[in-house]
Amino acid sequence: MRKLATALAVGALLAAGPALPQVKSGKGGGYEQLNLFSEAYDRIRQDAVEPVGEGKLIGAAIAGMLSGLDARSAYISEAAYRAMQAPANEDQASVGLVVTIDNAQLKVIAPHDGSPAARSGIKPGDLVFAIDKDPTYDLTLGEAEQKLRGPVGSEVELSLRRGNQAPIKVAVKRERYKVETVTARLEGENIGYLRVAGFDDGTAASLTSAVQDLRQRAANKVIGFVLDLRNNPGGSFDAAVAVADAFIDKGDIVVVKGRRPGSIKRISATPGDIAQGVPIVALINGGTAREAELVAAGLQDNRRAVLLGTKSFGESSIETLIPLQGNGAIRLTTARFMTPSGQRIQGKGLTPDLTVMPLKLAKLPQGERLREADLRGALKNTDPAAAGSKDSGGKPAAAKTGPVAPDTAPSLATADIGSAADEQLGQAADVLRGLALVSGRAG
Repeated sequence: MRKLATALAVGALLAAGPALPQVKSGKGGGYEQLNLFSEAYDRIRQDAVEPVGEGKLIGAAIAGMLSGLDARSAYISEAAYRAMQAPANEDQASVGLVVTIDNAQLKVIAPHDGSPAARSGIKPGDLVFAIDKDPTYDLTLGEAEQKLRGPVGSEVELSLRRGNQAPIKVAVKRERYKVETVTARLEGENIGYLRVAGFDDGTAASLTSAVQDLRQRAANKVIGFVLDLRNNPGGSFDAAVAVADAFIDKGDIVVVKGRRPGSIKRISATPGDIAQGVPIVALINGGTAREAELVAAGLQDNRRAVLLGTKSFGESSIETLIPLQGNGAIRLTTARFMTPSGQRIQGKGLTPDLTVMPLKLAKLPQGERLREADLRGALKNTDPAAAGSKDSGGKPAAAKTGPVAPDTAPSLATADIGSAADEQLGQAADVLRGLALVSGRAG
């Protein structure tokens, strides 16, 4: 029976194929590594102080392989996979946090706009070290997200640490909420403010409608748009591409690169610009992540927008959910996206053209803002220093202007975004007014 279990374990690892570590060439190299696993497996089965079942050992082995790759790859058990496929439970709700794992610790990428977490003042970069007094240090990302969910109206207590400040406890009530991915208003009489808080199937249509409405309200005298991508943790890849395409008339929006040499896909814009060529200032910060970075990079590289704010999060991974035939599934990072000019975002983030700190938070401890490069197992940026690398197809990188953003910057609470005290928004409006004077559009 033990031999059969060992054979099954080796078979499971062989099925994982590409996830196996690379070993030096030589006779039986890969199989030698599997023999090492088989030996460890047998010793654990024989000598562990408590009996361990084959299923638990194999699940732990697969989870260990994936956790060693990057912060996003993970093993999903059969029960968890079935729960993912089941219809949403109307009695369950969340607090609205988008989180990631760093060295077995839970950290906030950003809270969703309008969520209980956003109203509670939780910020990007906050460390969650306990949920209802239960430590989070040994949780997987899926387990942590599940613990944040619960019955509608129930309360969850989060123990947080923000930079070098003393730990704080925040009680957040779980609620059903809908992320309003696009909100809009006029700043003054002739500047359109567009807040994009995430990306779903309806975001592009909502954005187009919002732009048309602002134009009508301003009697077609809009001098520019502020596109606010701060504390936007991402969402649907296709929806993000559609948002960027809405403003870019021609050129590449994003470049997707897989593992294999030559597996580069360029996604190009379709003709048309809903802003009709007027200037755009896009606001970014450390909570601008993933698909939000895709939009910002596309606009910056095509010189369609000026990026203003602080450095973005720095994550450009694309995951694939791969079922394991009745044994759950694996979530595996299978590709990364790059800017149209071929510059890689992963672990590096986007540097704004104009660096503007949120002044009212400038005295908070530096270092509270964690980006993808800080995470355990973060994919490394192997981008050559010179422009026009092989991955970029020989295209030169877009020129950058303005000061370089520091590696760390104060976080901004979602509730402060777009408020009267929002210094970055005020600076963006001033930039648009200045451009209007230069172009003669100010009226």
